[in-house]
Amino acid sequence: MLGKAVPDFSVAATSGQTVTLSGLRGKIVVLYFYPKDNTPGCTTEGEDFTALNGDFDKAGAVIFGVSRDSLKSHEGFKTKLCMPFELLSDTDEALCKLFDVIKMKNMYGKQVLGIERSTFVIDKAGKLAREWRKVKVDGHAREVLEFVKTL
Repeated sequence: MLGKAVPDFSVAATSGQTVTLSGLRGKIVVLYFYPKDNTPGCTTEGEDFTALNGDFDKAGAVIFGVSRDSLKSHEGFKTKLCMPFELLSDTDEALCKLFDVIKMKNMYGKQVLGIERSTFVIDKAGKLAREWRKVKVDGHAREVLEFVKTL
C-alpha cells in the first residue's frame, strides 16, 4: 500500500464524531493502532502522542488512536490521559483489516488474535507515506513526528 491512495473509511470516534479519510484531505493523518485501552504499553504510547500533539499540529498533522475497544471505553481512556485527539472505535475491525494489523499473538502462553501495534502516516493527498509495524513504544511517537516534519 505504500505510496498508494488509502481507500476512504468512516469510523466512529470519541466526542460523538465520525471520522472519514475524505474529510481529512489536505491534512497529514497519523493513525496509531494499539491493542487495548488502559493497558501499560498503550497508556505510555497515548501519553507520548499526547505530549507531542502540539508539535504534530504545527506540522499539519492530526493524530488518531485506533483500537477495537468500545466508544465508552475510549471516552474513559481519553479523559483519564487528557488526550487532545480523538480515538477511533473499530469494533467491527474494518479499519484493522484495511491496514492488516490483526495478527496472531502470544498472550500468557495462548495464541490469540489481536492488534499488532502499528502506525501509519497518510499524506495530504490521501496516500500512505509511511508505516511502522511491530512498534516498540519507547521513542516511537518522536520518530513518527520527525517523519511527519519531512512531508
